[in-house]
This record gives sequence, structure tokens and C-alpha cells, in this order.
Amino acid sequence: MGLGCGVGLRAIRTISSGSALGLILGLGLSACSLGGGNTPAPGAPSAAPVSGSQWPQTRREDVVDVLHGTPVTDPYRWLERADDPAVQTWMRTEDDLARRNLGSLPGGEVLRRRLHQLIYADSIGAPVRRRNRLFYTRSQPDTEKAVLYRREGDKGAETVVIDPNTLSSDGSVSLRDWSPSRDGRLLAYTVSKNNADAATLYVRDVDAGRDLGPDVIPGAKYALASWTPDGRGFYYTGLPPDPGIPAAELPGRAEIRFHVVGRDPGSDPVIHRALGDPTTFVQAAVSRDGRWLLYTVSHGESRTDVWFKDLKAEPAGFRLLTSGKDAIYYVQAWKDRFYVETSEGAPRYRLFRVDPAQPDRPAWEEIVPEGEATLSKTRIVGGRLILVYLRNAVNEIEVRDLDGKQARTLKLPGLGAVSEVTGEPDEEQVYLDFESFTERSQILVATVESEATEVWATTRPRVDLSGMVSEQVWYASKDGTRVSMFLVHRRQLRRNRDNPVLLYGYGGFNVSLTPWFSSMTVSWLEHGGVFAVPNLRGGGEYGEEWHRAGMLANKQNVFDDFISAAEYLINGKVTRPERLAIWGASNGGLLVGAAMTQRPDLFRAVICEVPLLDMVRYHRFGSGATWVEEYGSADDPELFKALYAYSPYHRVTQGTAYPALLMMSADSDDRVDPMHARKFVAAVQWANTSGRPVWLRIEKNAGHGGADARKAAVEHGADTLAFLLNQLGVHL
Repeated sequence: MGLGCGVGLRAIRTISSGSALGLILGLGLSACSLGGGNTPAPGAPSAAPVSGSQWPQTRREDVVDVLHGTPVTDPYRWLERADDPAVQTWMRTEDDLARRNLGSLPGGEVLRRRLHQLIYADSIGAPVRRRNRLFYTRSQPDTEKAVLYRREGDKGAETVVIDPNTLSSDGSVSLRDWSPSRDGRLLAYTVSKNNADAATLYVRDVDAGRDLGPDVIPGAKYALASWTPDGRGFYYTGLPPDPGIPAAELPGRAEIRFHVVGRDPGSDPVIHRALGDPTTFVQAAVSRDGRWLLYTVSHGESRTDVWFKDLKAEPAGFRLLTSGKDAIYYVQAWKDRFYVETSEGAPRYRLFRVDPAQPDRPAWEEIVPEGEATLSKTRIVGGRLILVYLRNAVNEIEVRDLDGKQARTLKLPGLGAVSEVTGEPDEEQVYLDFESFTERSQILVATVESEATEVWATTRPRVDLSGMVSEQVWYASKDGTRVSMFLVHRRQLRRNRDNPVLLYGYGGFNVSLTPWFSSMTVSWLEHGGVFAVPNLRGGGEYGEEWHRAGMLANKQNVFDDFISAAEYLINGKVTRPERLAIWGASNGGLLVGAAMTQRPDLFRAVICEVPLLDMVRYHRFGSGATWVEEYGSADDPELFKALYAYSPYHRVTQGTAYPALLMMSADSDDRVDPMHARKFVAAVQWANTSGRPVWLRIEKNAGHGGADARKAAVEHGADTLAFLLNQLGVHL
């Protein structure tokens, strides 16, 4: 997975085969090559880090809330109002200061040239097959954004389906999700302005190369079309068009609708409405044969309820499959059977087969029991079960018969991750997107009857990273829990306390940090750096128990795991605090914000991107209400205690020597409100005594995932690397 994964980014497992998520171009999808390092030899003088420039004085106001008997100060609440002219002026001043200083750092142009070489390269996504037609995204070395192509068969010529580079004159319109009809004639796709989450859905005639006039659906933030077999229409999740509904309430107003191609979307019938609870998320999908409609309600990332409907029998309503249980259920329908992957009674997941005629729980048939590895994904391809497992955060793939009997293991090129599996349940080809820390993404193809995989497509130019290795180590967290961590470095790592180390983490929402390839990471390695990635509690690497050990009142475990990773690197003589930087985005931004406020002595520099930092008020902004199941809410007296205890904004203490901070925000982030970044930067600038920089860089025309143009990725990467290398004393 790429850097900067979103808060609550749902690992949407389509409950009818064949939907596809559009690719988001980022630093993690770009080519790289290996050059010489520039880290000083032991004892050599380091480059003098740039100190903090004088930032503007930000006014503090006497704002105090009393929550559950506790006074909570909030001196920068006025910075929550992005439309306030005073806040706009403050943002421009801070952004200008950051960019002016970042632009003056040594080596910036060298880094830009190198990242341009790495990022402007060929890349390709796993194809989605519709009969003999393949759909996939591809980035050419001379384009800013990935283009959606189609191909007739594996050897056919490429034809452009949608080129997002042409959707706007300024590059501000982005292609998001896309889903072809079963026969490949039509394509439902969503686009957004400034790469924000808010989106509009369109339908395109693939052969004619044009959109159908009436089929324009606003409020498509969560819309992923599930097509009927005849291509007549699709089910989708839509939001009401009323602009008066607060953003925090929108998820609770979501509706499952059915759209008939060619009709006015305003007349789309509502199949089911959400519960009015913004902490829930609804999705529906129709089975490949068109008989079964499955309706899922997700309560955060730890509980799901599922109902189903027999569309051929046309019953009055939905029948219950499972509800009210403290477990996750992912359901796929194939040949009048439901295949249910679940954490119920199995924190590392197991698989059941269910007859819809007997949906009561005692009649479920377990076909794949829980094992030592975590079952992370199930697909039905070629009449077989494709099971993707995580063993110590590295993927393995098994192919089993539909009754669960093991048939074979698919061979992968090495220790790495399969980020996507595509294929049709009645066709034998399965496509895998495989990558590792030292190997760029390559698309593999196999048949369900063979153990061998072949390269279907790879990226050019290939890169020799033979001088780099990745290893996995284990360390003890504060409470004694064993935590695994990946270390990526030159083959000969010297434990002399002098290595510049970049420690990256996430730890939440059941998201697993598996090996991934990143141009920016490789550029870091080229300069002698070490890249460290711990598998923190809160993630999904070791199953649902691991996830729950880092959520709600247990969230401090995540920060303890991360801090313990830093202490392991220091005690193991890999580095020292002056050469240690931390990096996190979104929920990972919360992580590094908590780490720097709890242990400011442990780190030299912090990269904090699109973060949550005010955990007392987070649920009132953006999509915050949808994360209450993960974090809890300050409205709850007990969870307020936990949230307030670690909330980074509230832990900032005047007179503290904080690490250098580069805060990366985005002007169109409608997922995590940028007020978090603004308030925290103001607080740290006021409190800091270290003299180190505290800068706020605001990405223009960018959403929570940043801007999707390559030129923005180059600038973002160059500024980040220049800041890190300068603060850690690496010569450029």
C-alpha cells in the first residue's frame, strides 16, 4: 500500500465479484533506481540543520469547555473556521513561510531531478476482465495522471477509455473509482475536484468513447457501482443532495439506490436507507447471476451486519444473514451459495459456506478454519477460492476448491505483498499486483489449475536494488507485547548509532502495513538512510485481536508500540535521537503527533501529514463521526478520559523543546478537516523552545490523498526529503 493511507480507508471487499477500485497515483507507484549514498562517515561533521524562522504570532483566545467535570482549554478554536478571512490570511502566511524556507534548503534541486526520474516512469495496475475485454490503469512516462485503458484480450492493442489528464485544463479533476458492466460495454466511474472525496458519478459508452447524457449522479462519495448481469443498471450508495446537511451527518443519510441506464438519476428508487447513524457505512452489491442482492452495514472497522434479498423471487424485503454480533463479515455470492469470511470466534478469520435457503447461524458450514496466518482477503476465481493470507505481515496465497479443500499454493516472486487480486468466478485467469520494499509493482497472471505465476506486465525501467535488503525484527513494547518491524537498508548496515532512520507507522482501522514500493523511500535509501516500518497494534496484520488492542480505550498501546520501536533502534545502536525522524499520515499523523508530544526527546524531526490531532472535537468535522467506532467520542465520559489523555493538541506544553516539525496539509481535504493541522502548528509554534522549524505546508488543489498529479508528487517528495536530510545532518 502507498504512503498516506486515509483514516478509515475501508478495505472494501466487494460482495459480488468484479467491482474495481480506481488507482490513486502516488509516490508508492513510481519507478526508482539506486545511486550512491551521501551519509557522513562515523565521526564526520554533519550538515548544520536549518533552524526555525520567526513565524507570525498567532493570537490565543480564552476558550475553555468543561467536559465531564474537566476544564479543556482550546486557545486556537478560531482557526477551525477556514472561511474566516483572518484564518485565510494566517494560512497564506504560514504556507508562504514554509515554502520559502523549504525552497532554500540545500539539495532541493538535486532531489527534484532525481524524483522526477523516479516518478515519471511507466506503471500499470492489475486488469479487470469483462468477457474478453480487459480494463486497467496505466501511467506513461510523459503523463501527469494514470489513464484508464481497455484491451481486447491479453495481446490486444490499448485503447483509452478515460484520460483524466484531459478532464480539466488545470489538472484539478481526478478519476476515482470505476466499474465496468458485465459485458464491458458500459463503465460507471466517479470523478472529483481537487482529488477530494466528494465525487460525481458518470456512465460511459466504452465503444463510442462518450458519456451518456442523463446519467450524472452527484453525491457519489461512496458510490461504487454494482452492475446487473444484463447491464441495464446498477446498485450504488448515494448521498442526499441537500447542501444544508452537515458533513458530519452525511454518512448517516446514505441510501442504497438502483439506477437504470438512460434514466434521470433523480428518479432512482431507494432500495434501503441508512440508519441515521453517521458512525455506520452502507453498501450493496448484486451477485453475478443477478439473483442475490446483499446489503451490508459496517459499524466502523470491527462490526458488520448483512441482509440479503432474492431478486428473482421478489420478496417483500430483505432477510437477515447476521446482525448484532461483535464481528466482521465479508460475503460473496456464487452459484446460490454465500461464502462468508468472518472474525466471529476466529480473530485471524475463517470461511463459511451458507445456503440462502437455510441462513440461520447453526446451518452455516465451516469450510476453511482459522489458522496461524491471518486470512486477509477471499476471492472466487475460476470456480476456486483464492485465499490471501498474512504471515508475519507478508502475503501467501492458497487456491482451494469451493468446499475448502486445499489444492495448491501460488508461487510469488519473493517476500512481499499482493495489493490486489482480480479475476472472474467463471474464468481461470487470476491477476495479482505484487510488490515489495525493493521491487516495483509487477502484475502476475496465473491459472487456478497451476501453481506457477507469470509476469503479465511490469514497469519500465526496471531498477537494480540488489544493494538493498529488507529484514524483519521483533521487539518488546512497553507492556511486553512482541511487535514485528521491517527494516530496509543497505546490505551492510553498520550499527554505529550514526544511521539516519525514518520510522513510519499507522496503527489503526484494521489496516495492515505490508511491504510496498515507494520512490521516495528509495531516494531516502540512496542517501544512506534506513527505513523502518513497525506493525503496530490497531492494524490488521495479526487479526482482529491485534486491531482491537489498538482502538478505543486501548489506543495508547499504538503509541507505546511506536515509541518502543524508536527505543529498539536506539538501544540496538542503529541510530540515536539526533538521527531519528518519524513520519505518519492521516491516522498515522495522529500517531506521530502523539509520539512527539509524549516523547519529544526521542526524535529530531517529524513529518505529519493530513492528521487528526484534536481528539476532543474530531468527530464534529469532516468525516470524523464515521470513526467514533474506532476512537470513541468525547461525548462518552469514559472514552473522553482516554482521548483527552493522548490528544496531541491538548498535550502541547509551553517551554518544551520539540522536534522539528513539517506539517503537510491539503486545501481540499474533506475527510480529515485541516483545522487539526492549523491548531496544532499554532500550539507548537507558541510552546517550542528548541529553535527548530515548525512549518505548515498546504498542498493546493489536493484532497486527503494529496494531489494526484506527478509534478505535485515531485515537489512534495523533494520538500519532505530536503527537510529530513537537513534536520538529520545528511550532506547533499
